[in-house]
Amino acid sequence: MIQLVNHNDEKVAESILSIQLPAYKIEADLIGFDGIPQLLDTVENIKGSKERFLGKLDGSKLVGFLSYEGTDELIDICRLVVDPNHFRKGIASELLSYLLNVYAYEKKIIVSTGAKNIPAITLYERHNFKKLEDVEIEPDFYITQLTYERKKI
Repeated sequence: MIQLVNHNDEKVAESILSIQLPAYKIEADLIGFDGIPQLLDTVENIKGSKERFLGKLDGSKLVGFLSYEGTDELIDICRLVVDPNHFRKGIASELLSYLLNVYAYEKKIIVSTGAKNIPAITLYERHNFKKLEDVEIEPDFYITQLTYERKKI
């Protein structure tokens, strides 16, 4: 089940962080960059975040989440994270589909990921995101920016 989760709650924030840190460590190793800001998050950072968190639950256990910030016209995906013990089960795709179909109808969506994070880029492209550009944010480290815009009928 996917639902909004209350990241302001201490236990929920702890669950988010317990998934986020090992998942982003794997991404850091994959892209060769350990400066991912989410690797420095604490429970207090999560609790104080202005992002909205969609959680994928397996029973009562959080196994993945997507966070975003939004306006009436735009959604900026901030995090899409799956517990490494649940990789390759379609959870990231399920969370992304849920966002696209429930929260983002007729909105533009943007997301950024490490340019070397081929699994993430492939996931977004499978969901009809289009690559905008690669941006160098540190010497020899690039992020890929992607966008999604559902055509209005």
